[in-house]
Amino acid sequence: MPEASPPIPEGACDCHMHIYGDPARYPVAPTNPTPPPFEGTLDAYRRVMARLGLSRVIVVQPTAYGADNRCTLDAVAALGPAVARAVVVVTPETAEAELARLAEQGARGARAFMMKGGLVPWPELRRLSARVAPLGWHVQLQFDGGELPEREALIRSLECPVVIDHLGRFEEPVTPDHPAFRCLLRLVETGRVWVKASSPYGVSRSGPPGYADVSALARALIAAAPERIVWGSNWPHPNAPAPKPDEKALLDLLADWAPEEAVRRRILVENAGRLYGFPL
Repeated sequence: MPEASPPIPEGACDCHMHIYGDPARYPVAPTNPTPPPFEGTLDAYRRVMARLGLSRVIVVQPTAYGADNRCTLDAVAALGPAVARAVVVVTPETAEAELARLAEQGARGARAFMMKGGLVPWPELRRLSARVAPLGWHVQLQFDGGELPEREALIRSLECPVVIDHLGRFEEPVTPDHPAFRCLLRLVETGRVWVKASSPYGVSRSGPPGYADVSALARALIAAAPERIVWGSNWPHPNAPAPKPDEKALLDLLADWAPEEAVRRRILVENAGRLYGFPL
């Protein structure tokens, strides 16, 4: 960990966080697996952005709301098109007009959460990718990276780019030479798969402040394909036990994973701009 916080470039983007709202206005879906962190409001996140020096944000639809994207899109509308984009939840059955409406409101990707609470199972993933590919969207996947050897061929076959959450989310610890992690590296090297450098605390056995086990994977991914890595805070850290991780410390950790300022700028600004359609 660096002793002083590195400078944050103008245009830096948090590419993975969630917004929660008043349950009377945004009811929780029956498929929701865990209690939502209702303290994760837009006003609270604006303070996080200011503290971290972030200019842009990708609001990711949380599992709490299923395919009801109103809370996510209302947050994007409040932040404005110069600041925010969305990753929404849709299914292969979502109507064409609804997909167009979501795109108009700032959606740039479809989230497929392949764990409890997700709406699109693995066998439906090809159909989902075929539906969103004409919009220029990607599919954002979250699953246990230990499954990668059996999922690699399917991910390669999808018709749109793919973004994999949380450094692969390897529930059982792996090292950079592990066969499952080598699958992730091969996918990234195709040029069509991106990885979010986010939530190292979610699966780390080493723990803070450095999350040494997961940090080794982050450094290997950034070394292999710095042009296809984006950073995310995962605020407000749903399912993380108290005390919640400090977003500033997580952003500072990027300097350990990517010591060169130019590489950090690429991850925080340029890659996010290309993936989500911000001006560079």
